[in-house]
Amino acid sequence: MQIRWQLSDGDTDWMARALAFVNDAEAEALSVRAEFHIVLAGGGTPKRLYEALAAESHDWSRWQVWYGDERCLPADHPDRNSHMALEAWLKRVALPAANHHPIPAELGADVAAKAYARSLDKVARFDLVLLGLGEDGHTASLFPGHDWGTGLDAPAALAVFDAPKPPPERVSLSACRLSAARHVLFLVTGAGKQEAVANWRTMGSIPAAAIMPEDGVDVVLDKPANGGRG
Repeated sequence: MQIRWQLSDGDTDWMARALAFVNDAEAEALSVRAEFHIVLAGGGTPKRLYEALAAESHDWSRWQVWYGDERCLPADHPDRNSHMALEAWLKRVALPAANHHPIPAELGADVAAKAYARSLDKVARFDLVLLGLGEDGHTASLFPGHDWGTGLDAPAALAVFDAPKPPPERVSLSACRLSAARHVLFLVTGAGKQEAVANWRTMGSIPAAAIMPEDGVDVVLDKPANGGRG
């Protein structure tokens, strides 16, 4: 599978590359379909992109917003990915409430995973999946030593228990479902990610490497994440 590494030259260039990728994916989707289906990631790095998107002008009525994973916490808990996305971006733009599809993780991992899988039945392929990269190589809530849902018969959403990061109970889209996308963009920054990036570059068995869409993936990373190399 092809991995297209985009090494940025500073924070401004990193943001410009990330925004351009989202805008291009949106334009491509809306040129042939009525809607743009995007999957959001949690974490501080994606949050920077969401804050920038909030300042842009888009036809938000044509965006359908999904999530790659969620923590099993109350719906309004500040540690929820959906809460972060709402505060940083979605509450600040004219996205119709019906176009926002949070994972109902407050119901518990098993119930929420099954419910979200049913919701996803109407979306054959996502237009864009945004993902982060953990220091251990995890992405979404797919962790080393856990089931990543790589098989073609894997459910769309997985109930995650005993996650190595709190809270231990989560819901994550499976690697198979995340791979059902026209475009996948990993957003990676910081020196803490350089070991995971190095492992990925050398074909290490990390969860991020299990995301394998037909057209490959793109990774926008900064120099610290690349071990300081330009």
